[in-house]
Amino acid sequence: MVLKSTSASDVSVYQVSGSNIARSLPDWIAKKRKRSLKNDLDYQNRVELVQDFEFSEASNKIQITADGQYCMATGTYKPQIHVYDFANLSLKFDRHTDAENVDFLILSQDWTKSVHLQNDRSIQFQNKGGIHYATRIPKFGRSLAYNDVNCDLYVGASGNELYRLNLEQGRFLNPLQLDSEGVNHVSVNSVSGLIAVGMETNIVEFWDPRARSRVAKLQLENQFDNAQMQVTTTSFNNNGLNFACGTSNGYSYLYDLRTSQPSMVKDQGYGFDIKKIIWLDGVGVENKILTTDKRIAKIWDRIDGKAYASMEPNVDINDIAHIPGTSMFMTANEGIPMHTYYIPNLGPAPQWCSFLDSITEELEEKPSNSVYSNYRFITKADVKKLNLAHLVGSKVLRAYMHGYFINTELYDKVALIANPTAVQDEREREIRRRIEKERESRIRTSGAVQKPKVKVNKSLVDKLSVKRGDSAAAKVLTDDRFQEMFEDEAFQVNEDDYDYKQLNPVKSAKETDEGAAKRIRALTAAEESDEERITMREQGHKNHYDEGESDDDEDSDKEKSDEDSEDEEELNEQTKRKIQKQLASIERRKKEREASDKYMNEMRVSNMESSGSAENGRSEAEMSFGKQVKRRDREDALKDDGSVLHRNHQGEAELTFVPKKAQPKPKKKVVRDSDSESDAEGKKDNGRSRPRFQGRRSASKNTFRGM
Repeated sequence: MVLKSTSASDVSVYQVSGSNIARSLPDWIAKKRKRSLKNDLDYQNRVELVQDFEFSEASNKIQITADGQYCMATGTYKPQIHVYDFANLSLKFDRHTDAENVDFLILSQDWTKSVHLQNDRSIQFQNKGGIHYATRIPKFGRSLAYNDVNCDLYVGASGNELYRLNLEQGRFLNPLQLDSEGVNHVSVNSVSGLIAVGMETNIVEFWDPRARSRVAKLQLENQFDNAQMQVTTTSFNNNGLNFACGTSNGYSYLYDLRTSQPSMVKDQGYGFDIKKIIWLDGVGVENKILTTDKRIAKIWDRIDGKAYASMEPNVDINDIAHIPGTSMFMTANEGIPMHTYYIPNLGPAPQWCSFLDSITEELEEKPSNSVYSNYRFITKADVKKLNLAHLVGSKVLRAYMHGYFINTELYDKVALIANPTAVQDEREREIRRRIEKERESRIRTSGAVQKPKVKVNKSLVDKLSVKRGDSAAAKVLTDDRFQEMFEDEAFQVNEDDYDYKQLNPVKSAKETDEGAAKRIRALTAAEESDEERITMREQGHKNHYDEGESDDDEDSDKEKSDEDSEDEEELNEQTKRKIQKQLASIERRKKEREASDKYMNEMRVSNMESSGSAENGRSEAEMSFGKQVKRRDREDALKDDGSVLHRNHQGEAELTFVPKKAQPKPKKKVVRDSDSESDAEGKKDNGRSRPRFQGRRSASKNTFRGM
């Protein structure tokens, strides 16, 4: 069983009956056609809450009896009255009247006594048998209200009088004289008996029935637009202190009778006149109120004005009724079927249709229907593909965001015309999907498991497996988000593209060879020249063999060989020059390194000599870090060459000096074998002239460092 539902935030509104929900069957359908409906899924899954809950043309007013067991509605065409029995979920009876009904009231706890205001200025009293009594009023009536304390029936009409008909005495009483013309709505406070009269102007007059005099006049302030507004409906709360009224420009005003300033002003949003206001007391949620115009019925919080739920049929609303103590609403509207709505969050379903609770619970567990369940969304490209551009702007294509909504059945027909083989192609795809699914469910050995196939971007998979491992690469390949990247050729990464080179300017000098990375050594200048020479020679031989050899072309071959020999001599000379330059640069770097080593050795020797005489002959290892810093600051000031060396606590040094002309380097002393042997013998005899660890810096006075 399926129910059409809409949801605002977390509140679901189910449409139980109405258009597009319960399909009505015309009388002219043949019996054979009716029998064929047993195969119609929509007809089988329909929900027919109350049988014949409809009128031939439209419905005007609807009310629920005080005991909650009956519903009375009036409609046209022809003008008639329907009474529905909820216990039997069917129509109890219908009556036809002479004129169309404007408003009616149920005077008893059940349907047996009612009064109806007709558009021919007549008032009819109905009972079980039919019309009990009928009377007329001087002007066309618009609204009815009944005070059950003094049995007065108040009739608002197009004049400046509020007619009073006492049902106990059976006669008209003196009417109440109003200040302005035209009464739109009349309501009575059930606690105090106060009468509220909504006028054609922006004024609400309050009358006391005991004194038969006006007690207050409320003037609504229109701060929203400059249009002239009327008071179209009024309503009192059951507590007797709160009052609400609606205007013709779509605003609802909530008042406390103890103040003239509205406590809340709510905009209905469409600019149509407010038709009815219902205070939702006795439901599962507190402080809720319902306001309705011809387009939508909204339920909102009367404290902060926050929207709670809404009911929006596809036809205009004329009236709405609420079954007390439940969460069910019924509407009288322009259309053959009347609508029924059920909101589980407001409370339980009525006792006579308690099965709705179980249905909605199942639907809440598996939500499948939405507002657009009968429509399909298509883009502008789909419209061109299906040749539906000529329907843009019509009711067939409903514009929404960047596309259109189209009826699902119509889309299926158009798609079949545009692509006649679509059904066959879809059948083949479904067969392939089922076959693949069966293959995946087969039992396989561990050796039969294969890695996912990679059609494109294999180098990317290799890089990923090297960096993250094979398991990470397998996860990426099996992930649905990245699967097309390795299957569709449109995602192929072109490494020769200009944009790719701009994003990856430096390529790695590593390459994968059977899973192991090997470094590529760069060629030297000599190897590059040799390689160029070899390639040029091979190219020359290739050209020579391509041209072909013959006895008649010996002279040309000799000329080519002479040219090749000249090219080889030039290449050899270039190679020799490059090698000489490289040897000269190597020799220069070697000399610079030897000079820097010599300078560092001299600095080390001077530091060791100065440390030996400092602090009464104590070694640097025995000195504290602070004294070593002071000593080095003193040494920096005693430089002979004019240079100044600054050191900080982090060990960094800064050398300041005056540049001088380079002195000629002394000639190297030729050491002969005899001298080297004598020096070696002296070292053997005398041993080391200085201790190995002397001159090292020490940051503490640890005695073990001096051992």
